[in-house]
Amino acid sequence: MEHQHQTETPSKVAPMDQSKMDHSTMQHAANPSMGYEGHNHHAMMIADFKKRFYVVLILTVPIMLLSMMIQKFIGVNWQFAASQYILFALSTVVFFYGGWPFLKGLVDEVKAKNPGMMFLIGFAITVAYIYSVAIVFGLAGMDFFWELSTLILIMLLGHWIEMKSIAGASKELELLVQLMPSDAHMEMSARAGSDGPDMVHDVKTDTLKENDIILVKPGEKVAADGIILEGESYLNESMLTGESKPVQKIKGDKVIAGAINGNGSIKVTVSHAAKDSYLSQVIKLVDDAQKSKSKTQLLADKAARWLTIIALLAGIVTFLYWYLTGQPLAFAMERMVTVIVICCPHALGLAVPLVVAKSTALSAKNGLLIKNRTAFENARKITTIVFDKTGTLTVGKFEVSKIVPLSFREGIGVRLSENEIIRLASALEQKSEHPIATGILQKVKDLSITIPSTENFNAITGKGVEATVEGKKILVVSPGYLKENNITVPDGFTANDTETVVFVIINNQLAGYIALSDEIRPESADAIKTLKQNNIKSILLTGDNNKVAKSVSETIGMDNFIAEVLPHQKLEKIKELQSKGEFVAMTGDGVNDAPALAIADVGIAVGSGSDIAAETAGIVLVNSNPKDIVSLILFGKATYRKMIQNLIWATGYNVVALPLAAGILYKQGILLSPAAGAVLMTVSTVIVAINASMLSVKK
Repeated sequence: MEHQHQTETPSKVAPMDQSKMDHSTMQHAANPSMGYEGHNHHAMMIADFKKRFYVVLILTVPIMLLSMMIQKFIGVNWQFAASQYILFALSTVVFFYGGWPFLKGLVDEVKAKNPGMMFLIGFAITVAYIYSVAIVFGLAGMDFFWELSTLILIMLLGHWIEMKSIAGASKELELLVQLMPSDAHMEMSARAGSDGPDMVHDVKTDTLKENDIILVKPGEKVAADGIILEGESYLNESMLTGESKPVQKIKGDKVIAGAINGNGSIKVTVSHAAKDSYLSQVIKLVDDAQKSKSKTQLLADKAARWLTIIALLAGIVTFLYWYLTGQPLAFAMERMVTVIVICCPHALGLAVPLVVAKSTALSAKNGLLIKNRTAFENARKITTIVFDKTGTLTVGKFEVSKIVPLSFREGIGVRLSENEIIRLASALEQKSEHPIATGILQKVKDLSITIPSTENFNAITGKGVEATVEGKKILVVSPGYLKENNITVPDGFTANDTETVVFVIINNQLAGYIALSDEIRPESADAIKTLKQNNIKSILLTGDNNKVAKSVSETIGMDNFIAEVLPHQKLEKIKELQSKGEFVAMTGDGVNDAPALAIADVGIAVGSGSDIAAETAGIVLVNSNPKDIVSLILFGKATYRKMIQNLIWATGYNVVALPLAAGILYKQGILLSPAAGAVLMTVSTVIVAINASMLSVKK
């Protein structure tokens, strides 16, 4: 972050959309809705499959006992006059009631002209049912009723288990949604404008608006983003930022909705409505990221579509081969049904979405907000990461180390006092939220100095600020401004390697300078060390002076540093690195560094807090901790590995299972039944779901 003196207004993200899952397609299950409505709908679907499974299970027992093939297998004969019609009636209930989700899915996919898994299952059970009904009413052969019943039973069980696995894969996001309390304790007098005593009433969280005052009792969740008006406490923000240690909050500090209060009571002035809260923005970002598709997802989708076509063609070819080579019609039909069922592209279709659901929600829990899926997956390719200095590699909390007045006004030799220098500088800095400004204002507060008002305030991009104070034209600028305007730095100017300096100019005369120190984060050296272990180069890119940049870079073991660059010059430095074949990630504050973030292969906005909508960054980190950047890169690699593992498993399963289903080992006595095919398909899908659920962020 450079000494960019301007007030930055956090961008707002629209409230989250409540996406509903279509009951007819399981693809939506891989991308659960982000709210209670979607969660309840998903739970209803799981309950529906569970109910259908148990009903079909009860009916399957008499169906199997009445089937001639099963009776021959166990050596009994329980046939009677109406047994075939009872078998037909029970199987019809199983087909229409148990098979309804698949039949509806078949129709929906045909209407959408996008045949997939539901189409294949619906087609398979329909062929089996129609053929079996024809046998009952006169066609020579053996019915498929017991195979039909067990096939539907196993498919229902598989979908029930799979949906529970999918729900588990995105449970972290559900926990995020549940962080927002439904009620808040609001001081009614604050809203009503009454002069009477404060009356605290419970209100719905979504009715809160800006400037309302709420009370947060010990152990409760904060109901809205805001600023502490009264009291102090330690807040647990781990579910929002990934920071495990409770954070001390005192009067004037910002708090985030969803954070858990410690042992103190606090009063909070609400900053904005719930729909604009940090938590709502996070949920919206996660929702968008889960819906977006990367190149890996598009590849998987394409493969799944091709597998659907292959399954249909393979089923037809299998039927024709066995029937035309003299096998009974029933045998040929059974082989076709088994091939179609076993080749359902379910595992392949869910291989990537399940990992997406898990990784995106898990990232949000740990303060890693993914806006662009491709950027996140590209983290594995990073060869060079460019760091901004202030607030990322350093603490970002500047403290004034010295105030040095200089003689000015030629021929008079007037020298202002230290207090006067910082008083005039603070007038301009009160307009800025930059850490340097914060350090100057804190010093003024410590000295109990009254800050004067300003007129004609203007930010000089990347170089400082200017304004009129008490009739004087005042500038607070960086060393770069002095060089550009040929202003000579006076003799006796001293600043050590860790100090950042700003100069105060009054009526075009250099009046003094203020030196500030910023402590290097204790985590920075470890983060750079981990990057080196992963063969990733680290470069410091800062607007600060050369001495400070060199000191920070060498202290924490970085590969290189580039100092005294303006925000627009950072873009050129990124391009230069890319021209040398580097895959570059850029970290910045998301506002001043926008051009560099946009041109980098992976743009990472850091330390943005509630300003998580940095348009130019593909990834936003809530904290400025450099270890989080390392975690992001390593997690991106782990996520990509999971996707590839799932794709390999899903593809390999079909390569092996299809020939077995077609009967390639029939002469060796190995033949899969439709039910066995359904079991294998279900197992394949569940393995993909379990593998995705094992993904974790390593700090």
